[in-house]
Amino acid sequence: MGKANYIDDFHQWEQGFVFCHLVKVRFSETDMFGHLNNTVPFIYFEEARIEFFKSIGFMQDWLRSDNETIPVVADLQCDFLQQIFYNEQLKVYVKAHTVGNSSVDLHYMAKREDGSIGFIGRGTMVQISKKTGKGVPWTVEMKNLLLHQEKVGI
Repeated sequence: MGKANYIDDFHQWEQGFVFCHLVKVRFSETDMFGHLNNTVPFIYFEEARIEFFKSIGFMQDWLRSDNETIPVVADLQCDFLQQIFYNEQLKVYVKAHTVGNSSVDLHYMAKREDGSIGFIGRGTMVQISKKTGKGVPWTVEMKNLLLHQEKVGI
């Protein structure tokens, strides 16, 4: 496995995940070679990220029509470690790696049923104002929820 520039100690990084979401690879998500299309992990990251934010109560607030803030993706990357195939069940893990003033650097890891890692990734989300498009700082409570996760999910 090549070294991802956002991971210092892979074993320690892997142990830091507590939230995960199950996905099953659909036939339509594979390419002509029978393996997972390279765009699909980003969809899995989105699905797991939304479930992660639901688990800590953020999505419910962001979806309220009277709420002033929304989350936006600032950047997103994926590193492929193994080929993934149709009908495989994956555990897609999400964690907040670092929390900024209005941003959070989320890390992702997809494990196969045998425990091997298929792909990993990271991305920055920013909480912005619907009206101004500018970053809105996290509250202290939100920062604590992002950084201090209990075991949630599968």
